[in-house]
Amino acid sequence: MKDDGRNHPFRDSQQDVAATHRIPDTPQTRAPAYRLAFTDDDFMCREELRPVRLQLELLKPQMILDERGIESTIVMFGGSRIPEPAKKDTARTKTLAELSSFYDEARKFARLMTERSMESYGREDVIVTGGGPGVMEAGNRGAADAGGSSIGLNIVLPHEQAPNEYVTPDLCFNFHYFAIRKMHFLMRAKAVCIFPGGFGTLDEMFESLTLIQTGRMRRVPFLLFGRAFWEKIINWEVLAEAGTISAEDLDLFQYVETAEEAVKIIGDWDHGC
Repeated sequence: MKDDGRNHPFRDSQQDVAATHRIPDTPQTRAPAYRLAFTDDDFMCREELRPVRLQLELLKPQMILDERGIESTIVMFGGSRIPEPAKKDTARTKTLAELSSFYDEARKFARLMTERSMESYGREDVIVTGGGPGVMEAGNRGAADAGGSSIGLNIVLPHEQAPNEYVTPDLCFNFHYFAIRKMHFLMRAKAVCIFPGGFGTLDEMFESLTLIQTGRMRRVPFLLFGRAFWEKIINWEVLAEAGTISAEDLDLFQYVETAEEAVKIIGDWDHGC
């Protein structure tokens, strides 16, 4: 019989952790040096342990997503400050209030994609967001509307970002390293959808585009929601005219306005249309 890791003859680490609670309380057992290395927070957070922490942040979500059988994801990037329309009066600027329509569009898109995902029992086309507010919340909320699961990849920030309430709890991850978080966004990506946003959204968009442009990532549907917004803040044609990108690079992405339009493009892509 194949050993699944639970039938080996040695004590496992959890048994040893439990045993440490039964040892006598002495100066020796209270000393930091006596702690099991993997339970010693001070040791694990040392500068020299950064390679180990990077590996752990890569492995933990990878193992959990593999155990859930998740094969492909639909990535949703977008602004954390975009409110839902019902709360647009609380937006800090008139423009953010106007952009609130994209909250509903993101929510609808996530619902439609999750309904499709459920046809594969939640293994394919699973919605993944940054797990926070705004467009991210809309994405996870749309998946919940459909009765399906969705992933949230949160990051520890100087100003606290708590996970939104719509992320599937056992698919709600937290990261210290931006680089590892970005890897998990794209490792299973079947499509990348960019909604209006700020620095974080722009960073994620350009990094993803660069990976596709340079051939480090396979080409997938790359959809920018809201042509008017994107053409106002980025003059793609000037980049091509200047020669800093190729004219062909403008074909790496396309604009969409509605959830239905985006779903159709992704569906046609899957069928080679």
